[in-house]
Amino acid sequence: MSMSTTAEPVLEYRLTATDRCDSCGAQAYIAAEVNGSELLFCAHHGRKYEEKLREVATSWHDETARLAEAR
Repeated sequence: MSMSTTAEPVLEYRLTATDRCDSCGAQAYIAAEVNGSELLFCAHHGRKYEEKLREVATSWHDETARLAEAR
C-alpha cells in the first residue's frame, strides 16, 4: 500500500520587511510599476490609491493576503 502526501505549495513572496511604504514608511505589501518606476505601499495606502494607480500602472503586485495569514 502506498501513501502519497500532497504538500502545500510554498509561496514565495517578493516583498520583505525591508520594503517600506513610499507614503508612510510602514511595511509594504503592494508594489505597483508606474512609468518604469516601482512604487511600494502598505495595505492602507495601497487601497487608498489603488483606483487611480491601476489606471496608470503597468503592473500591480498585492501581498496583502499575508496580513490575514499572520493571525
